[in-house]
Amino acid sequence: MRWIRGLFKPRQDRFLELLTQQAEYAVEANDLLLKYLKKPQEKQAGRVRQIEKDADEVRRILVDELNRTFVTPMDREDIHALSRNLDDVVDYAYSTTEEMEILGIVPNDYLMRMATLLRDAAVELHLGVLRLDDHPGVTSEHAQRAKALENRVERVYREALADLFTAPEEIEQIVEILKLREVYRHLSNAADRGDEAANHMSDIVVKMT
Repeated sequence: MRWIRGLFKPRQDRFLELLTQQAEYAVEANDLLLKYLKKPQEKQAGRVRQIEKDADEVRRILVDELNRTFVTPMDREDIHALSRNLDDVVDYAYSTTEEMEILGIVPNDYLMRMATLLRDAAVELHLGVLRLDDHPGVTSEHAQRAKALENRVERVYREALADLFTAPEEIEQIVEILKLREVYRHLSNAADRGDEAANHMSDIVVKMT
């Protein structure tokens, strides 16, 4: 009978623990991405690769916990969506380093600026998850800061694109433009996922208060 009672017992600490782990991986992955941009090394890329695998495992555990728990402390869909968005933030940090390695892209100022903002946004998401249980009002503040940082990423992204398409003269320049545009897009998508994560945190706070 114990396992039946477990289905109906809210497991708030467990879900918050797993979400916190995912948010920590998001910070670590984006911090490593920034370090890679400052000094591209296979070692850094390998560490991002491993973090992406570890984060996927935490995500799988969280989904399994959701499937095994009948009553959840927060809205089931919100937990699932926030988990997915945090995992996507890690995935984009990983895919960006992979693309840069494969395409042989040399980091530039736009990439550095976007990566710095993404790392800062990941920190805000992490702090938001940490405060979700005891201080939901503080979580809302961190969510808003994360969204503001996402807007700044988008501004840099548009600035980078405008600069990218300034009348290339050689075919080699066109190839380089296409490569950079792909990586810029990865970082823009990462910002979108961070924005969605912040939105879901805000939704959870509204339902909790």
